[in-house]
Amino acid sequence: MNRYARFIATAGICLASLLCCSAVCRGQQAPVTAIDIALEPDATMVHHAEATNARLRSIFPKGFALDATHHPHISMLQRYVRTADLDKVYAAAGKVVAHHNVTELKLKAYKYYFLTDKSMPGVGLSGIVVERTPEVVKLQQDLIAAVAPYTVADGTSAAFVTTPADPEINEATIHYVAVYVPEHSGEHLELHVTTGLGFTEYLEKMVAQPFQDFTFSPMGASVYHLGNYGTAQKKLKELKVR
Repeated sequence: MNRYARFIATAGICLASLLCCSAVCRGQQAPVTAIDIALEPDATMVHHAEATNARLRSIFPKGFALDATHHPHISMLQRYVRTADLDKVYAAAGKVVAHHNVTELKLKAYKYYFLTDKSMPGVGLSGIVVERTPEVVKLQQDLIAAVAPYTVADGTSAAFVTTPADPEINEATIHYVAVYVPEHSGEHLELHVTTGLGFTEYLEKMVAQPFQDFTFSPMGASVYHLGNYGTAQKKLKELKVR
C-alpha cells in the first residue's frame, strides 16, 4: 500500500470512529425530569376542584380523578431539568419560596376554562382560573431565574411519570412544558387549578354558566414530577414555607 493509500485508510478509520462516538454520546444523554413547582391550594380551593372533577367524571368516566396521583395544584413553573440536578433544583426553589410569604397570598378564583388539542379530538382539559397578581408574577420570575442553570430545552415521554394505564405522554403535554417559558410566564402567566377532562360540548356549556367567585390562599409549595395532561403525578419534594 503506498503512502497516499495508507493516509486515506487511516482518515477513513478516524472518521468512522468519530461518527460512532457521536452516536454513542447522543444515545447517552443525561436523563431529564419534567417538573412542576407548584403552590398547594387550601381546603377551599380543593373542595371546589374536587366537586368540579366529580361533575366532569359523571359525564366523562374515562377522565382522571383528583387523587393521590393527581394532586390539585397551582403551577408556578414547569420545566425540563437534568435529573442529576434535582437536589439543586429543590434547594434553589426552596430559597425562593422561603423568601416569598406564599401562605399570606390572597388569591381569587373567578371562572372556568378549558383547553383543546388535536391529540384529544372532542375532549377538553378544564380548570378553575385564578386571578394573576404582581406578587405571584414576581414569585414566578424568581423561580425561573433560580432553576435556570439546571434546565434543558426539551424532553420526551421518558421525562414524565407513565403508568400501564397511561404509557405515553401526549404531544400537547410535552410541548407545553417545553414552551412554558416564555409562553406561560410573566404577562402570559395563566394561574389555574386543573379539574379534569370532559367532552368539549359539555365544557362549552359549563364555562358559559355563571361562576361564583371565591378567595383562597396557598397552604404550601412542592416540586412535582409531571404526568400526562400536566398532572402533578408524584410529589418529589415539599418546600418549606413561611
